[in-house]
Amino acid sequence: MHKKTLAAAAALLALLSPGISFGQDIESTGDTLSLKEAVVTSLKIERLIEETPANLNIVTSLDVKQRSSFTVADVLKFQPGLAIGGDGVWATNINVRGLSENRLVTLVDGNRIETATDLTASLSMIDVNDIQRVEVIKGAQSSLYGSGAMGGIINIITKDGYFADRAYVHGALTGSFSSVNKGHSEYFSVNAGGSRWYLKLNGTYGKALDIRTPDGILPNSGYTTTNIGARAGFKPAENHILKFQFQRNWSKDVGIPGGAAFAATATATYKNIGRTLFNGSYEILNLNDVWTSLKFTGFSQNIVRDVEMIPNTPKPAAGAWPEKVTPLGLHKTFGGNIQGTWEFDDNHTLVAGVEAWRRNISSDRNKYITQFAAGEEKAHLIRNEKPFPAASYTSAGFFAQDESKFFDERLTVRLGARLDGNFVTNEEGHNVEYINNLTTGVVNDNPPGKIVTFEAGNKREFSWSGNLGMIYELTPAVDIVLNAARSYRSPSLEEYFKFIDLAGNKVRFGNVNLKPEDGLSADLGLRVHTEKFNFDISGFINKINNMIVERKANTTGVNDTLILDNASKALLYGGEFSASYTIIRGLDIYASGAYTVGLETSRENAWLPLIPPMNGTVGISYRHPKVGGINLSSFFAGAKKEGNIAASDTPTEGWYRIDLSVNTRPFSLGPCSLQLFGGIDNLTDNKYRNFLSTNRNAINCEPGRNFYVRASLSF
Repeated sequence: MHKKTLAAAAALLALLSPGISFGQDIESTGDTLSLKEAVVTSLKIERLIEETPANLNIVTSLDVKQRSSFTVADVLKFQPGLAIGGDGVWATNINVRGLSENRLVTLVDGNRIETATDLTASLSMIDVNDIQRVEVIKGAQSSLYGSGAMGGIINIITKDGYFADRAYVHGALTGSFSSVNKGHSEYFSVNAGGSRWYLKLNGTYGKALDIRTPDGILPNSGYTTTNIGARAGFKPAENHILKFQFQRNWSKDVGIPGGAAFAATATATYKNIGRTLFNGSYEILNLNDVWTSLKFTGFSQNIVRDVEMIPNTPKPAAGAWPEKVTPLGLHKTFGGNIQGTWEFDDNHTLVAGVEAWRRNISSDRNKYITQFAAGEEKAHLIRNEKPFPAASYTSAGFFAQDESKFFDERLTVRLGARLDGNFVTNEEGHNVEYINNLTTGVVNDNPPGKIVTFEAGNKREFSWSGNLGMIYELTPAVDIVLNAARSYRSPSLEEYFKFIDLAGNKVRFGNVNLKPEDGLSADLGLRVHTEKFNFDISGFINKINNMIVERKANTTGVNDTLILDNASKALLYGGEFSASYTIIRGLDIYASGAYTVGLETSRENAWLPLIPPMNGTVGISYRHPKVGGINLSSFFAGAKKEGNIAASDTPTEGWYRIDLSVNTRPFSLGPCSLQLFGGIDNLTDNKYRNFLSTNRNAINCEPGRNFYVRASLSF
């Protein structure tokens, strides 16, 4: 929208409604919040970062704008202890201290999104333009979030509306462009509210072509995506707050250049992939002098994955030729919790509650097959299969966390515990449901070779977890932080029941006899924060029993049949640090680094797969309050060679990339405010391969030099 149109609209509304304020800087909703001032919400008790006894990373909306940031994983990938993986530019995920999606719990505004599964792209179904901040809590958090949080939690917090003393209307328009894939994104948001209500609407449209690498174009790496969202809040009575939220992400024609389930020659695409969230909460504040909050929440979050895979195999003279495979998965998660907060005094806070959630999965897979004889087509068939039998996972638990301060508030201690009951039900599964002969019109519901892959059944288990977190203030500027936890993870529905056969070289089976994983973890850290110097360092260890791994079920033959098993114990350990120093006002230098070792100790200390290499960042930044800022950084990763990788991994060389970003300060255009961002990713157009970028080694080169620009107009 042209700036004159915005100015005219604002002026007209101001004349019609003199009690309404305009021109509020959208940055005030969280873009410019300093990390020292940021409030962490993911640990149930809201605290400043420096008061939080946990090892964590936080990125803000401003961090998103200062980078090209295609997905949430792109926002997080340069944080110490985190690494990006996935299949292409769009379908990405995050690895935390050597553990990836299936041992992390991912939340959107506190709501589970396919918790603890190995399905990629969950982080890609969130609008990066609408992020207020992302909180990553490293280390086991099962005592707060139940099954799956063995490696930590990722909580993506999106922008919300707010209550204000005066009625207000403001909005924002953001447009961005990236040269490396000719990608563009357009975002808008409109906020309105007053003392007892608010409403926020937002939407995004984005499109990208195949991405350019120093080796050339990476085929099948483009995408198209749309997002819409709405949030509303009301105060029906004093100290009562009612909130509603709706989010819908829908992407189509998303290329998947990598993926272990596909044949080497295959072309795979998400024809449609989407996420829909409905969420509501009701909170009562200050029930009495001690009971400060009682909150009820409920949510429903659905994900659709509609894949098309073209094997691209040669036509045979005789036999079956797979033309196309179309898997479809429907994943529904819904649940709620009741949580109370009691502040007995300034030094003693208790949070407790009950939580229940349920995940349902249903799936379908059609294989389009042509039968040949003597070089001629004889029949066209559709073979219908179920990648997973219809199944559900239900979890219900009670949690409590107590925080106390001692020794004149120099020592903060958090104790937490959780008890859960987990219940799994599934229908009977088969290797084939029916075969439809399109040539003859005959449908055979009992084709030859049809067998039962998974018996219908029920499972139940009970588990417990706990944590201890402490901060001790050695001096006003130096803290010691200790965390210890007992965690657990139930196998996901995919791990119990999956049957993945996409006409490739690998067939993957779940295992209904899997046992839950359990783990013991600890990390110890030192924080130094002064006016000019900030330094955080920590070391961690994480021991996992009954770790679920994939094993070969056959030792001969061309195709690999892989099945999941509890065959291993695992030990992960390592550390990370971050440091920054202010040379003069506005001029900072900074550095960070991380190193993780992951061993399967039950197999003579064999390396676990997909453990990121040693990596780090160094950089320098300058910001001027009247002009803007500039940042030059270099990210590097070490080599992963034979001897420190798993048998299924591929060795990679060490690499580095240099990034440059600039931004102006927000400057006034009448009732509007404009801020510009830009930069160059991979400034030297360096050719490198990310160790975690793909599971089948199809992405041998990461994106090349990328020029990007972003303009954010607020009114």
